[in-house]
Amino acid sequence: MSTHLLRAALDAAERGWHVFPLRPGTKRPALHGEEQCPRTGDCVTGHRKWESRATTDPGRIQRAWSAGPFNIGIATGPSGLVVVDLDIPKQKSSEDTPSGVTTFEALCERTGNAVPTTYRTRTASGGQHLFFTAPDGVRLGNTAGRLAPLVDTRAWGGYVVAAGSTVHTAAYEILDPAPVAQLPAWLLDALKPTERPARPLRLSLPKHGNRAADTALAREAAAVASAQEGNREAQLFESARKVARFVGWGDLTRHEVEQAFQIAGESAGLPASQCRATLRSVLNWSIRNCRPRETA
Repeated sequence: MSTHLLRAALDAAERGWHVFPLRPGTKRPALHGEEQCPRTGDCVTGHRKWESRATTDPGRIQRAWSAGPFNIGIATGPSGLVVVDLDIPKQKSSEDTPSGVTTFEALCERTGNAVPTTYRTRTASGGQHLFFTAPDGVRLGNTAGRLAPLVDTRAWGGYVVAAGSTVHTAAYEILDPAPVAQLPAWLLDALKPTERPARPLRLSLPKHGNRAADTALAREAAAVASAQEGNREAQLFESARKVARFVGWGDLTRHEVEQAFQIAGESAGLPASQCRATLRSVLNWSIRNCRPRETA
C-alpha cells in the first residue's frame, strides 16, 4: 500500500469526486474487463464499468488502495465535473506547434474572456487540467479538439488522473488549489451537444408468429428511441433486459434484437459504440441467467 496515494484518493473523495484505481504507474483502469467479470460484488447483476464503480465511500477506497499502489482515476461525470485538458504537442510535431495551454489562452482572448481561475493540476506529460463544476440540467460528454487544437474536455464517459498519481515517473501535481469554479457560460455554449433534428424511427422488426415476443421487441425499441437525454442508456439497458428472455427461449435471435436496439439507441442520440457495449453486457448476462419459460 502507498500511504500518499491512499491519502490522495481520500482527499479527492472528500471533495465529492468519485474515484477508482488505475494500474500502478499508468493511466489505465485497474478494474477487470467484461470478459473476465466474475459477476460477483458490484457486478452481481451484470458487468459494471469503471464509471459506475467509481466511489466516494472511504471504506471502499481504503480497501482498494490497501491492495496496491494504484494511481487514482476521477470519473468526471459522476463527480459533477467538466475538466478541460490542455495537452502538449506530440514528440513528432513541429517545434513551433503551440501547446494546449497556449491555444486555450488564445481562445479566451478571441472570445473576450479571461482565462478562468479554478482548481488546476499539471499532468505527467507537462499539460494541465482545469477543473469546473458541471452545469445543472445539461449532460456533457467528452470532446477532442472541439474548443481548440490540443484542448480536450472530459465529462460523462471520461476520467482524469488525480494529483498524487505518477505516470512514467512523472507526477500529477496541483498547480492552483483554488476552489473549483462553475463552468463559464461561454464554455458551456461551446460544449453543448448540437441538437439533432428528430427523425422517424424505421424498424423492420421480425415476425415469428410469437405475438408476445414481437410486441415486446417493438414496444421496447420504441421506448429506447424516444428516451430523453440523461435517461437513454438506462432505458436501453432496461429494455434490452426485458427482451433478452425471448432470445433465451428461442423466440427471437440475438442478432435481430441487437440490430433493433442498435438502431433505436442511435436514433435516440446514443453513440454507436456505447450502444454496442451496453447491449453486449446486458444480453450476455440476461441470456445466461434466463429463467425457464414456465417459471418466468
